[in-house]
Amino acid sequence: MQFTEFWPFILYAGMVLVLVALIVGFSYILGQRPRERATDEPFESGVVTVGFARLRFPAKFYLVAVLFVIFDMEAAFIFAWAVAFRETGWIGYGGALAFITILGVALIYEWRVGALDWQPKGRKHKKHR
Repeated sequence: MQFTEFWPFILYAGMVLVLVALIVGFSYILGQRPRERATDEPFESGVVTVGFARLRFPAKFYLVAVLFVIFDMEAAFIFAWAVAFRETGWIGYGGALAFITILGVALIYEWRVGALDWQPKGRKHKKHR
C-alpha cells in the first residue's frame, strides 16, 4: 500500500482535527466565564437542590434491574427466533424450547428463594379463612 491511496483520508482527518481545535479555541477565548454560587452545583431542571444527592438504595433495586435485563434479553432472543422460525426448523424450535425452559426454571428458583418478594421478612401476608 502506498501513501497515495490514503492521502484523502489523512487530509480529511487533519482537517477535522484543525476544525475541532479552532472551535474549542474560539470557544475558550470568546466564551464567558460567569462565577456564581450555583455554578458548581448540579443542575436539576431549575429546581433548587435539597439535601444530599448520594442516597443509598436497597439491593432490591439492583436485583430488579438485573432481572429486567435478563428477561429483556430473553424477549430479544425469542423475537429473533420468531423471525427466523421457518429457516431454523425443528433444531431452532428445540433450542428455543430449551432456552425458555432454562429461563422458566431460573424464574421459579428466584421466586422460591424470595428474590421477587418486596416485603420485609417479618411482614408476610395473612391468609384469610
